Amino acid sequence: MEFLPAAIDRLKQLGCDYADARWVDTKREVVVLRNGKLESVQRSVDAGAGVRVIADGAWGFAGVASGEEADIIAAAETAFEIAKASATTKREDVKLGDIEIYQDTYETPIEKDPFTVPLKDKIQLLTKISDILHGHEKIISSESSCGAIHIDKRFVSTEGADIRQHLVETGAGYEVTASEGDEVQRRTYPNSFRGDWAKRGWEQVEEMKLLDNAERIRDEAVMLLTADECPVGKKDIIIYGDQLALQIHESCGHPIELDRVMGTEISLAGGSFMQPKLVGNLKYGSPIVNIYSDSTSPGGLGTFGYDDEGVKSTRTEIIKDGLFVGYLSSRECQASTGHPANGAMRADGWQNTPLIRMINVNLAPGEWELDDLIADSNGAIYMMTNKSWSIDDRRVNFKFGCELAYEIENGKLGRPFKNPAYTGITPEFWNSCDAICNEKYWHIWGIPTCGKGEPMQSAHVAHGAAPTRFRGVSVGGTS
Repeated sequence: MEFLPAAIDRLKQLGCDYADARWVDTKREVVVLRNGKLESVQRSVDAGAGVRVIADGAWGFAGVASGEEADIIAAAETAFEIAKASATTKREDVKLGDIEIYQDTYETPIEKDPFTVPLKDKIQLLTKISDILHGHEKIISSESSCGAIHIDKRFVSTEGADIRQHLVETGAGYEVTASEGDEVQRRTYPNSFRGDWAKRGWEQVEEMKLLDNAERIRDEAVMLLTADECPVGKKDIIIYGDQLALQIHESCGHPIELDRVMGTEISLAGGSFMQPKLVGNLKYGSPIVNIYSDSTSPGGLGTFGYDDEGVKSTRTEIIKDGLFVGYLSSRECQASTGHPANGAMRADGWQNTPLIRMINVNLAPGEWELDDLIADSNGAIYMMTNKSWSIDDRRVNFKFGCELAYEIENGKLGRPFKNPAYTGITPEFWNSCDAICNEKYWHIWGIPTCGKGEPMQSAHVAHGAAPTRFRGVSVGGTS
């Protein structure tokens, strides 16, 4: 990373309009046990430099998996030539919005480095979990895993930015599958999508109560084999935070990515119904719905100091008292639309160019105690943990399937239901929200598998949510 300034100096000599260079050094470890046996210990190191250049009003990009000065300068020269070639087919000049320029460092605050925890301790933990999960004759399979990531980055630009970051991510989780005859049911903990991940150290795993919940999760999988199908019809529903996180992700997070809105990056997941003319005019949700993006949220998987174009992390209001007010934006979108860059430009590694990506997109907590909300929701259905999802390419019509649901009877959780699902239209759904649990029940759920772009890039994002009630939602069974 010490040779990035030399690449920037070379690009200045060549007469570029703008350039930035990133060094990204990523170390990963993932430990997986399947059915009580060690399936894999994956360890990898990946390092390289990526250089973005604007020349003659067009972008160029090149990367190199090398730390040698000559190779990084050569990649910069290649990016410059690509920009010059791209300029021959440009429709208009690329322009960047003005930002504050920083020389700074940032580190993820952690208590225990996950890479210092002995491998035998990690395997022992996952083995104990597996032993509990297989403590019933109807269990046919299980998988438990834990992992960690170290990312060392440096960003420099022709504007004078020089930013170093050391980021740490840690996570764990497990799933168990039960079977009887033709019936198969699955439960996961603490969430689907490989459990729960955070920008924290090994304390993230220690606080997840993995062993304490293994027997309950196993028994719920077995219970679902004989549970009733979820009834069909219009019902009030309470959605637990793990499922609501994905609801936020799909029906709010993706449609506020401004490059998607403007049609400049619609591969993989389509466009957005949340067009610029609706800012300040769309009643996205009820007055208690407040959604914001925040790359400073403690522990959030989308938390960091600066994004991959040197913009400082910040908080942005997206939905304010139910009204649509903001986007996830970039410097280029700032110049073309006026929506300020807010630290949302991120790349999957050194070898990719940054895209507008979700960070932590959170639903602000409300005022309800969970027991009071359940007691106030007689006849409603309480749903948790995602099992399947589908949403159209404008992010309007959706269907989500969950692992488990309960009927609320006499103010308490009653009959369990298998294969529960609910459907809706995004603004109608969020306008039906009338109760949100308080901060005691609020948690930032990490999702390390968000895809976007072509070729596809995977981003690590997060969503804060608490159990929330929605009125008159169409529900039914996925089977």
